[in-house]
Amino acid sequence: MEVARLVIAVMLGVAALSAQTPADPDLREGIALTTQGRFEKAIPHFLAAESRGVESFALRFDLALCYVGVRQFPDAIRILSALPPGPNTAQVKDLLAQAYVGDRQADAAWKAFQEAASLAPDRERLYVLVSQACLDEGLTDMGLRVVETGLKKLPGSARLHFQRGIFAAQNDDNEEARKEFAEARKLGPGSDIAYIAEAEQALIEGRMTDVIRSTRAGIHAGYAHYLLLTMLGEALLRTGAAPPTPEFSEAQNALEQAVAQRPSYSSSHIALGRIYLALGRNSDAVTQLEAARRLDPRNKALYPPLASAYQRLSMSGEAKAALAALAALNREDAARIGKADGGRAGYVRK
Repeated sequence: MEVARLVIAVMLGVAALSAQTPADPDLREGIALTTQGRFEKAIPHFLAAESRGVESFALRFDLALCYVGVRQFPDAIRILSALPPGPNTAQVKDLLAQAYVGDRQADAAWKAFQEAASLAPDRERLYVLVSQACLDEGLTDMGLRVVETGLKKLPGSARLHFQRGIFAAQNDDNEEARKEFAEARKLGPGSDIAYIAEAEQALIEGRMTDVIRSTRAGIHAGYAHYLLLTMLGEALLRTGAAPPTPEFSEAQNALEQAVAQRPSYSSSHIALGRIYLALGRNSDAVTQLEAARRLDPRNKALYPPLASAYQRLSMSGEAKAALAALAALNREDAARIGKADGGRAGYVRK
């Protein structure tokens, strides 16, 4: 079962840190861009401030956060490991755990997570963000352990029940996922997470009409959240929306809003790239799909439309490279599945 990775990791906001408005203009701009999720654009501002001798915890922490956001995990680990203990140590260990997960250092990630949890056991975002990092990197066993640890401390957390539902769906346990999504809606009635959980359940079950209904209802209720906007755009495309229909225009508008709101979310870029491809805006499609590749190079959904866009631009070398990257990912997945199955042939739903 294909499970959309429309989860709540950064629903909780980007943890840009600043005790007060910085005097340095680059540091100030870097923090502002980080808060908006514009990690790639923020990094040069932090480096410029650092090169002029600006030193602050906010600069180092937010630069590390940006490195995590653009998947430069060793750089983030280097910065975070060098930060001295202080009042923000729990946040440092939280982000360090995510960086170690991204770098696939599972033991170090678990140690950093445990240290963060011992310092801030009631901090919901710790469990959400670390578990989501595990989900993104395929460390599902560890991710579920993180969620279970969080639910022992925060059994009434709608977000953690939603996250457990995502893990259940990832394991094709749709009944357990349904139960957890229902619990999330019960614990957070009328909230953003309630609408997202309802839409996610419908998406898992392939009920695109209900996805559209739920996302529209959430947006109408005031939750014009990038996750709801992305799900709406994707569902409209899956139900056959094509130019120049009103539904296609609605999908385009929703996805453009989603990308503007959270430019670090790869799924929005992929869907918007497909929109631009359908419109014949091939250069714009490449821009969106290459942005998705920088954010999530292992997402196989981006490569077929990227190859098509390059082919339309008569860039056959780039098109072949995109298809080669997809083939390499398929080979890696097949090898991993074969190893897990002891070499037995089999069929695995993704």
